[in-house]
Parts: sequence; C-alpha cells; structure tokens
Amino acid sequence: MSTTTAGGAPVVNASASLPNVMRAEWIKLWSLRSTYWTLGTLVVVSIGLTILSTWITARNWDGTDPADKATFNPTDITQGFGLFLGMLFISVLGVLVISGEYSTGGIRTTLTAVPQRMTLLGAKAAVFLAVALGVNLVIAFGSFFVGSFFLSAEDIQASLGDDGVFRAVLGGALFVTGCGLFSFALGALLRRTAAGITAALGGLLVVPTLGALLPGSWGDRVNDYIITNAGSQIAQVDADPDALAPWTGYLVFLIWGVGLLVIAAVMMQRRDA
Repeated sequence: MSTTTAGGAPVVNASASLPNVMRAEWIKLWSLRSTYWTLGTLVVVSIGLTILSTWITARNWDGTDPADKATFNPTDITQGFGLFLGMLFISVLGVLVISGEYSTGGIRTTLTAVPQRMTLLGAKAAVFLAVALGVNLVIAFGSFFVGSFFLSAEDIQASLGDDGVFRAVLGGALFVTGCGLFSFALGALLRRTAAGITAALGGLLVVPTLGALLPGSWGDRVNDYIITNAGSQIAQVDADPDALAPWTGYLVFLIWGVGLLVIAAVMMQRRDA
C-alpha cells in the first residue's frame, strides 16, 4: 500500500516490499482449487503414463527388432510424457496465473494494495516459476527413476552418471519451466485467458513446425533459433550436433521468454488495469 505526503511524494509502505508481495502471491496461488487440480493431475498422469510405457516396453523387449534395440534411448521414454504434458499444463497455468485476475477484475484490488506494478509482476512471475520448477523436477526425476525400475527387468535402464543423462533430465524440468515463463509473459501482455493460451500453445507448438518449412541453409539456421527448437536441445541426451549446443539453445530460449516479459512489463506500466 502507498500513501501520499503533504508535499505530494508517494511513500511506499513496507508491506508492499517484494518479499511480502511474493508471500501474498504464494497464498493467492495455493488458495485456488485449480492449482491443486492442474499440478496434481500433471504429476499423476505424467508419472503414470511413464510407468505404463516403460512396463509395456520391458514386456515386449524380447520381440523388439534388433535395429530398434540398437537405437533405443531409455531416457527418452522416461521423459517423453512429462515434457509434452508439462508444456501443455504449465503453459495453461502460466497464462491463468495473471490473466485470471484481469478477467474477474480482481487486478484492480491487487493494484490498490500493491501500486508498484513492477514489484507485483515480478512477485507473480517468481512465485509461479518456483512452483513450476519444483513440480517439474519431481516429474522429471520421478519419471526417470520409476521408468528405470521397470526397464531394469531387461537391463536397459540408463544411469544419471551416463553421458548427457543428468543434463537431459534436469533440462527437461528447466525446459518446461521456461515454457511457463513464455506463457506467463503472454498472459500478462494479452490479459485475456483464451488469447493468451492460444498464443502460447501456438508459439510453442505450431511456430516450430512452420519453421521447419523454411527453405535452404538460412532456413535451417533460423529454425534453430525458434523458441522450442532452441530450448528443447537441453532435454535431449543426444542433442542434434547441427543445432545450437544444449546450454546455448536454452539461453536463446530464455531470451524469448524474458524479452516478452519485459515488453509485458512496459505495457503494464502504460495501460490502465
């Protein structure tokens, strides 16, 4: 909350400091039933489908074609469902975290309590990304260990110590969290739930597909810098050697999200609630 002195200069109450606003946003996020349902469903379904897929793979391993066995990567099958479902669920939740208050008009009350808009936006983003990262770490490593347990029946599981495996598992959680950042920024920029979700899923899923249609070597190079193409390299054990290096690609991926969030912050300062 802020007050005004006799000279007209605003005085910011300490209760509107970033830590306190983050605490309030944390309570607000977990007071929504949709948060529990969305994240709970994501964890259960992702790990459940990993169990099912690895169990089926182990049961049918003896009848698998030798050529397929030679190219089989156990880490990919333990991470695949978590990555795909995580992109969908976290992207939707990322938009809703900010757009929901605009659609209900609750943002006016929030801005009355926290008139420093950059503090508010930063607190919302920090809380959401912390929750998203925590959940995705549980899914990524949980799916890896559970899936490896079922694959171990055929002695085909991977180890976190194997080349590129730990980076791919950790990278999967980081990648999905980055998708949440991109979606949150779009929600803050567009301020409408349907538009934000459509733009987020379009940017993350449709644009990379269209990028693959670009002709020539220049098209291949541009395609490497498209958001999902750049970011997903970090989640691959055997990253494409012709594309951006995993951590370089992830940096490009973050620049997309952070850049969009900066634009949203500027617009938030200029627009009315």
